[in-house]
Amino acid sequence: MSTPTTTDTTSTTDMKSTTDMAIADSSKSETTGNTEGAKPRNRSRSLLRGAGGPLIVLAIVIGLWYLVTYGVLDPARRFLMPAPHQVITDGLLGDSVQEMWQGLARTAGVALTGLAIAAIIGIAWAVVMSQSRMMENALFPYAVILQCIPILALVPLVGFWFGFGFSARVFVCVLIALFPLVSNTLFGLRSVDPQMRDLFALHRPSRLTVLRKLEFPAAMPAIFAGLRISAGLAVVGAIVGDFFFKQGNPGIGILIDNYRSRLQSEELFASIILASLLGVAVFWFFGWLGNRVVGRWYQH
Repeated sequence: MSTPTTTDTTSTTDMKSTTDMAIADSSKSETTGNTEGAKPRNRSRSLLRGAGGPLIVLAIVIGLWYLVTYGVLDPARRFLMPAPHQVITDGLLGDSVQEMWQGLARTAGVALTGLAIAAIIGIAWAVVMSQSRMMENALFPYAVILQCIPILALVPLVGFWFGFGFSARVFVCVLIALFPLVSNTLFGLRSVDPQMRDLFALHRPSRLTVLRKLEFPAAMPAIFAGLRISAGLAVVGAIVGDFFFKQGNPGIGILIDNYRSRLQSEELFASIILASLLGVAVFWFFGWLGNRVVGRWYQH
């Protein structure tokens, strides 16, 4: 009689353990499912929080814009600051929208060409200075001088040297966009961890190896920061070049000046908004590219 009792007790214990394991697995799967479901919700909430602030500021700016247009300006002077809906309907959606987009494309081509040339020159300049303190002391003052020269003072010389077309506009972009690339790249190359330099020195590598495998990877965040700054400055340089080199196909800067002279205020505001959006788009693109290349580890 004792043997069946022991068998029943054992089977009951096994059933309890099996039931407990099933309950634990189900609760674990529910927890995992809740966690996986919470990730999209948290991501959407973070996106809403990130976009909420700029949208609120935009609403305030538009409200103040309407207030100035209809509450401050007389009806006869409202052409000085047309209402936002008039800028959209008459400017961004009007008859001049096609030439605006064409001018914006030409300005973008000038800005990106100047940025590419400035990146090549600026990074090479910084690499040369990073190899020797003597070279840095000899070359860096000229980068500062180049940054401090008023671009408008060089406009006549640029016209004499390069004409008044595409090349002159690109040269202005290079002058404006060069210094942030030089300074940021030099900072990144100089900011390598000294312990990593000592570790590399144990293997006695060449300067090229140190530059390629240690200094350049460490400098990439600073290089992309310089690219973001210089990208916006290159757009400004392209628009400034349009203002002063009024030959060839018109860019967005020439259109802005034409709309100003004709008192086409809706088109003027629309073209200014498009030029600003171009600068924002280029800045955002290099920020996105920097995250893709460098990774988000640097931001944390």
